[in-house]
Amino acid sequence: MVIIIFFLCHWFLSLFCQTFFNHRYASHKQFTMSKGWERFFYLFTFFVQGSSFLNPRAYAIMHRMHHSFSDTEKDPHSPHFFKDIWHMMHETKNIYTAYVQHKIEPEEAFRGNYPEWPLIDKIGDMWITRILFGLAYTAFYVAYATNPFLYLLLPIQWFIGPVQGAIVNWCGHKYGYSNFDNKDKSKNTVPFDFFLLGELFQNNHHKSPNRPNFGQRWFEFDPTFPVMIMLNKLGIIKMRRVRAK
Repeated sequence: MVIIIFFLCHWFLSLFCQTFFNHRYASHKQFTMSKGWERFFYLFTFFVQGSSFLNPRAYAIMHRMHHSFSDTEKDPHSPHFFKDIWHMMHETKNIYTAYVQHKIEPEEAFRGNYPEWPLIDKIGDMWITRILFGLAYTAFYVAYATNPFLYLLLPIQWFIGPVQGAIVNWCGHKYGYSNFDNKDKSKNTVPFDFFLLGELFQNNHHKSPNRPNFGQRWFEFDPTFPVMIMLNKLGIIKMRRVRAK
């Protein structure tokens, strides 16, 4: 039970950082926050994602490209140009790494207006950092795993950020239903997206990328949106629009 709780806490905290900070803030600027709170969430994302820390700048660049070139050959992670999800993850990693290491620079339209913290980015991308986080997860399993089958969850925790992103990009453009004709293959995979915190409302999101609430119809619930409403009321963030639909 301890391992399951640990896994679920890691899953949802990592996913929250990806959807709230990297996606909705760094990529789309759906809200603003002070420099102090930006640094807080930057560090929080680093510690929570741990061994699979995703650089906010590289994430934002790739996500903006994804929206501009959705499901075309220039889309960095459309499932319709890869034979399987593993191939897509590998190619996405190569593009991501090139942006992290500044081996390539993005088109002008995808540059700027994203958070950067070179020191944390450097530390987060170091192999020693990723290995130490991975060893910490492993030590926790050694201490608390009561069944050897629980170790099957460990590789997911080592690569939790990319795993979550791959599920969203693969399923969100292959399976489900569409509310809008976005001239791409984006789908809403499920009507109640709890386990991906709203990220699987891809069809809705591609229709209105800057809309804080990824749900559009009455039965579509985006769990991250109420959290954003709360943070807005507390003055931690300032949303563009505060409304349910």
